[in-house]
Amino acid sequence: MYSILDIDLDYFNQLPEPGVSLELLMNWADRPVSMVLERHNHAFARWRAKLRTHDIFPTHILHVDEHHDMMDQRPQTSIANFMFHAMRIWPQCRVHWLVQYPIDSPAMWLEDETWNLFRRRFTHGPHLPAKWPKPDLVSVCTSPNFVSPVVAQELLKVLSRFMMKTKPVLTALPFIIRI
Repeated sequence: MYSILDIDLDYFNQLPEPGVSLELLMNWADRPVSMVLERHNHAFARWRAKLRTHDIFPTHILHVDEHHDMMDQRPQTSIANFMFHAMRIWPQCRVHWLVQYPIDSPAMWLEDETWNLFRRRFTHGPHLPAKWPKPDLVSVCTSPNFVSPVVAQELLKVLSRFMMKTKPVLTALPFIIRI
């Protein structure tokens, strides 16, 4: 079993205490942040490369995001469709979209045949499913165009306490902050 915690900071936009919510999530994960990127599809590419080198496949992805990221089936991976590609290339992987206020459903965007294949492995809601496995990998997408600078700074401060010890936070922060 291999589990990914995939966090997009835009998830915290509408929460009353974004920093506290992120800290609770990271404490549950009990794992340092493995990678911080701006665009979600870049996280997907990094997951694939890392997993390929170890010849493993994820069984679970906890997708913490304001968006489900399955808005089309185009062959080119983008921020709008990378979760579609994850579910397509890892057919045994379960995905839970942790979302407080879902704006729509992947069923609206995917072909019926595709959605019928995915829907048994895809759940969503504001709570972590019971017995969901702790992550082996934690990726964070900063989404600078979707997160206010004030919220981003608060969240990055929280994340700095959960960064991998082998990668100093100061080297990551200039890449992350684009305000």
